[in-house]
Amino acid sequence: MKKFFQEIKADVKFKSAGPGQKLTESVGEKGPKEKPSKPALWQPRQGPTDEAQMAAAAALARLEQKQPRARGPTSQESIRSQVRKELQAEATVSGSPEAPGTNPVPKPKEEGSTHLAVPGVYFTCPLTGAILRKDQRDACIREAILSHFSTDPVAASIMKIHTFNKDRDRVKLGVDTIARYLDNIHLHPEEEKYRKIKLQNKVFQERINCLEGTHEFFEAIGFQKVLLPIPDQEGPEEFYVLSEAALAQPQSLEQHKEQLLRAEPVRATLARQRLVFQPSPLASHFDLPADFFSLTAEELKREQRLRSEAVERLSVLRTKAMREREEQREMRKYTYTLLRVRFPDGCLLQGTFYARERVAALYAFVREALLIDWLPFELLALGGQKLLEDENLAFNECGLVPSALLTFSWDAAVLADIRAAGAQPDSSVLKPELLSAIKKL
Repeated sequence: MKKFFQEIKADVKFKSAGPGQKLTESVGEKGPKEKPSKPALWQPRQGPTDEAQMAAAAALARLEQKQPRARGPTSQESIRSQVRKELQAEATVSGSPEAPGTNPVPKPKEEGSTHLAVPGVYFTCPLTGAILRKDQRDACIREAILSHFSTDPVAASIMKIHTFNKDRDRVKLGVDTIARYLDNIHLHPEEEKYRKIKLQNKVFQERINCLEGTHEFFEAIGFQKVLLPIPDQEGPEEFYVLSEAALAQPQSLEQHKEQLLRAEPVRATLARQRLVFQPSPLASHFDLPADFFSLTAEELKREQRLRSEAVERLSVLRTKAMREREEQREMRKYTYTLLRVRFPDGCLLQGTFYARERVAALYAFVREALLIDWLPFELLALGGQKLLEDENLAFNECGLVPSALLTFSWDAAVLADIRAAGAQPDSSVLKPELLSAIKKL
């Protein structure tokens, strides 16, 4: 059997060796030529199948796993250096200085756009009622206070002391010193020394003379500048001396003193810019002007400091207290917020607020617009979060910055009474004068 298989193998090998050659033929002679076959047509190469691609990807992944990985930096300084390089690379690519981990401020719309929710942030002068832009506030208030001297010089000088001087500690020290002068006159009306104030006195110079408006106040309440001789001194010195007419009215001096102590700086109030809109699917869409995002010089320095701290924050572990402080900084990023309240009939009430104002301010704003303002109601944020009127939370603490949409809802008991009376709970609840000026969003 073994010999049989060997013969078969030899026969197959002999046949596969090709045509034979006679021993008498020369090496250069060739055998009979075969008929040339037609050249095969070229066919495009087909790409690998899906299975082949998956197999190749798996093989590459196994190779990468076997290769040793480069170890990252281990020391704190090298970690910080690496993070700084990554931050700089990202800033170069994106063209923005925002550090990773911070919430980027949305790009505000141009004020020339016709789709802005409000034209800007405006203020009301409490003395004249004029509507002012942010950059007009100080100049308008100063002009209004100075013009008030012609009608009430005492009130004007008090407003000037508290408003023109920005250092509140220095103002308090000066006001308390003036009050002490007036108390001495009130308690000792017969003693002449208390009715005179030496202008070159060290206390007067350090606490009173440095404040704007103090000289106008002394002159408005009855003091007069007089040159008086000084014993053992060649030349006279200047004093404030209380006139006899003012001394005869001690109650007026006491009232002026209380008015000075109770006064506050005159500040422009934020204009709510109340608007009422028709029901709209764009209720939660806000296009805010640049005023809601523009930063003062102090705010710019604060943002720069926060970006620098982001580098450190990425390289160290943060405790719970550190995370809470970071959240507080994020909440202080915005100064203003635009809020809308949607009523049961779909109408929208819009107003501008400070981001640090309390929820009670929004409740008062809504109540002023209601036809029946004494019925209890609720305000709900997105997600059904109920905002309580007596809750001492600011808008930025509730996440309602720089804009938010809230929902108006009657109190459960009021809603039951409305349905029991056969009335529609989704009927209009706003004052007619507001609905007459309704706008399209």
